[in-house]
Amino acid sequence: MQKVIVICGPTASGKTSLSIELAKKINGEIISCDSMQIYKEMNIGTAKPTNEEMQGIKHYLIDYVSPETRYSVADYKKDAICAIKKVLQSGKVPIIVGGTGLYLESLIYGIEYNEIETDLEYRKYLEDIIYKEGLEKLYKKAIEIDKEAATKISVNDKKRICRILEIYHATGKTKTELEIESRKNGPDYDYILFGITMDREKLYERINKRVDIMIEQGLIDEVKQILKIHSNFPTAMQGLGYKEVIEYLNGDVSKEEMIEKIKRETRRYAKRQITWFKKYKNLIWLDGLADKQNNINIIMEEYSGKCNRRENKKGECLHTVTKKA
Repeated sequence: MQKVIVICGPTASGKTSLSIELAKKINGEIISCDSMQIYKEMNIGTAKPTNEEMQGIKHYLIDYVSPETRYSVADYKKDAICAIKKVLQSGKVPIIVGGTGLYLESLIYGIEYNEIETDLEYRKYLEDIIYKEGLEKLYKKAIEIDKEAATKISVNDKKRICRILEIYHATGKTKTELEIESRKNGPDYDYILFGITMDREKLYERINKRVDIMIEQGLIDEVKQILKIHSNFPTAMQGLGYKEVIEYLNGDVSKEEMIEKIKRETRRYAKRQITWFKKYKNLIWLDGLADKQNNINIIMEEYSGKCNRRENKKGECLHTVTKKA
């Protein structure tokens, strides 16, 4: 089975920088695993790498669809597999990079997504509940139906909360049950997983600083421009940073409140990401504050098969380099 490198971890942990340096060393190309960088025009708020930062390394699934496009996990899996094939056919190494857990799981577990026809009448029913009683009502209902799937997502993730309910309504089975059934064939590739970790306070400092930089770079103007051009945002404008700026533009919060809310919600998101990735027992943790070259060496040695893997008492994978004879 062909090998694919995966670099995941919380937002602002340094995934982009590490992956680009790795790609230069290992003759690789990068496939984004980020549910917001997929959208065109949304650059500042998604921390999308610039052409200069990419340093000539080809990136896939960045600037890929319009903000008006409804893009699903099933769409991502199909497009990511296609990208992996292209990279391998070109004789290069595929490197999956990002922090969207649902996207990543669709690949590493080989989850197949059966197309479920949208019941517009039921969707309107859900929208009416949100309007009259709030999204929290639907989230509680999702917890009752499929606790495992619901606890993986944010209480504010309208799209995925509704998806859990729509799947159960259409099939009589939970999203979790369908995913378990779909994993029987396993993944298409040998995914070698690396996760970036660092001291929590340091990570939060980086998040706060990143948000300040986004504001300085013109996040508010970016949102204004997108709102001018587009009228319908089924998924895109639910992204962190964007929905808060819209609240500010609508006069619901002050600029200071908006900035603090983006920071707070991003820190919470990072915490959820860390919890999510910790469940992968075969994930090899890299210190995000360590020397970058050292982390690249670890990845290259693991990829080449020159390492032994062992687990600590928590079941987490530790990296040990095989001594050369």
